[in-house]
Order: sequence, then C-alpha cells, then structure tokens
Amino acid sequence: MFLTGRQAEILEIAKAEGRVQVEELAGRFSVTPQTIRKDLNDLCEGRALTRVHGGAIFPSGTENVKYEARRSIAATEKQAIGRAAAALIPDNSSLFINIGTTTEAVGEALLDHRELMVITNNINVANRLRLFPSIEVVIAGGVVRGSDGGIVGEAAVDFIRQFKVDYAVIGASAIDHDGALLDFDFREVKVAQAIIANARNVILVSDSSKFDRNAPVRIGHLSQVHTFITDRCPLPSLRDICIEHDVQLIETDGEIASE
Repeated sequence: MFLTGRQAEILEIAKAEGRVQVEELAGRFSVTPQTIRKDLNDLCEGRALTRVHGGAIFPSGTENVKYEARRSIAATEKQAIGRAAAALIPDNSSLFINIGTTTEAVGEALLDHRELMVITNNINVANRLRLFPSIEVVIAGGVVRGSDGGIVGEAAVDFIRQFKVDYAVIGASAIDHDGALLDFDFREVKVAQAIIANARNVILVSDSSKFDRNAPVRIGHLSQVHTFITDRCPLPSLRDICIEHDVQLIETDGEIASE
C-alpha cells in the first residue's frame, strides 16, 4: 500500500486522536471533502483505518493493521527508537531480531556495525542485512507469513532454541497498562517467547501508539526484558514496573528515564 504525504499525515492524526472527521480534515488540508473521502477509503481498504459515519477511526481491538501501513505509522519515532537500540549493541556480538516494523528500524540502524551475527525470523531484516559482508545473517526456517514476511510456527521455535545470543530485539503489537506484552498471532508469540528465553539481554522496542491498542495473545511481561525503548512513556504503571524490576527505560524524546 503506497501512502501519499497527506494520507500519512491523516494516519498520524488518527493515531494521536483515535478518530478523524471528513470536514475537519478537508479544512485542515484545504481540499474538498470528496478528496478526503477518497483518502479515507484508500486507508480503510488497506486496513490502516476503519471507516465510520463522517470519518474514520484508528483500529485497536483484535484487528491488526496491514504491514505496509504500519511502516508509515510513527515512522520518525521508530527510526529514533532503532538508533537508540543499535547504540546498545556492540560490534562482535550475536543477536535475535524478531518480526515487526520497529525491529526492522533497529536492523536498519545496525548497518554500520561490524562482525555481527544476526539470527532473525524476519525476511525483510534478512534481505536488508545480507548485503553487508560484516554482518552474518542466519534466517529461521518455518512457515512464511505472506502479510509481512515473518517466519512462524514450531519449526521456527525449534530453530531459535539452538542458539544462546548476547541480545534480542523484540516488539509487541500492544502493551497493556499492567505490563503485559501482547500480539495477534499465537504462532508469532511462540517464536517471541523462544527468543526471550535464549538471549542474555532482551531489548523491547515499541512506539507509544502501542499503549492505546489491544491484542489477544500474551507474549510475556515487561518485567522480563532488560531494556525498554520507546518514544515516550506517559503511563505511571509502566514506569513503576521498570523501576521495580530494574528495567532500563529509554525515551527517545528525552533522556534515560530509569535504570
């Protein structure tokens, strides 16, 4: 799904406010309501938004957002998160990189690193990193999910369990206020759990839009990670969990919040 600049802005507004209205957007962008309706129809056809009377809403609940649309959501925040995570990973180390658009941003930020061994179940990450001879890429076997190039299933879990790496970079589709890390696909969750169990240091990367979403399958809990990197964390409950369990919280909009 290709997004125009205006459509990407509409997505950002919907993410921040939860809902957008045709008339308000028409005035904001100085275009006709018909133009905005076409933009909303395109975004809804791509499942980036859900159409309602008079406008559209940002999807939460159990409906996931199409992968290409997810790349456009909070893209600047994901890039900053990616850079912050890459800064924690030294040369000459081994790491897992899981499925997700934010974990892909971490992979992109690792391109200048040397002598890395990257094990991933994310075809997009593997395809990007394979071009760099200083990075050895090992890709998991299993079922390739057509929607996003993620490799899932029991074969991928068994493959991951063969390794014990220095770092793991994981994401989540949603983070509950009680610290639960959530996703939509139980097969993906099994792989994520294996990755957490077989890494010495776990880095959770997630932009703040995940605090406003829900997903049905539990990956684990915030207390299980060593570092949590986000653009901002306005939830006191999550800050308290980080303090209580010695989770380093890094907010890319500011300074290190706790460690």
